[in-house]
Amino acid sequence: MTHLLILFFATFSAAFMATVPPGLLNMNAAKTSVEKGKLNGVIFSAGVSTMILIQALIGVYISKFLYNNPQVIDWLLKIAIGVFAFFAVYFFVVAKKNKVKEIKTVKVSKKNSFFKGMLLAALNLLTIPYYSSLNAMWNKAGWIKFEAQDILVFILAAATGTFSVLYLYTFYFNKLERKTNRFSKNSNYILSALMLVLLMITLIRIFYN
Repeated sequence: MTHLLILFFATFSAAFMATVPPGLLNMNAAKTSVEKGKLNGVIFSAGVSTMILIQALIGVYISKFLYNNPQVIDWLLKIAIGVFAFFAVYFFVVAKKNKVKEIKTVKVSKKNSFFKGMLLAALNLLTIPYYSSLNAMWNKAGWIKFEAQDILVFILAAATGTFSVLYLYTFYFNKLERKTNRFSKNSNYILSALMLVLLMITLIRIFYN
């Protein structure tokens, strides 16, 4: 039971942090709330979170495949070094520039807010490898097993972590908008630091093996 609580908290936190920086999903949740009302913003956010749940589930099974084929993991770990290093530098440079990119928004009608949320979330091709990598890391740490209850907790934590951020954007966008520069800068620094941590973990795993 304890490992399930740790699993939920760790996955929830990872999903929360990944959704915090202003982007297509959270800005459209805010826009939907402003133009169509907060209820539609929540419905849109629920659609996004539903798709995240599905993508996290796919990520789990990809992670399971990699677990059963360790030679593939070794190959991917070496690629991950370059990926994590690139994103660590990228987020740091973006934070230093302190410039907020204009986020494109998509018109969302009241009738199909939920499905628009699902569609936009599906367009993010990085979600599945992100949760697949998280699942692999939690498995190494002993926080998750490829059992039904563990998988259920993992995907629910991913969905609720995402929904929490979108909910905040939906109801508190006006306050967040006034602090966009500082908010975006700090979140990019945090993501840069996170990428460095993942890079170090990957190097240690390769060196240890």
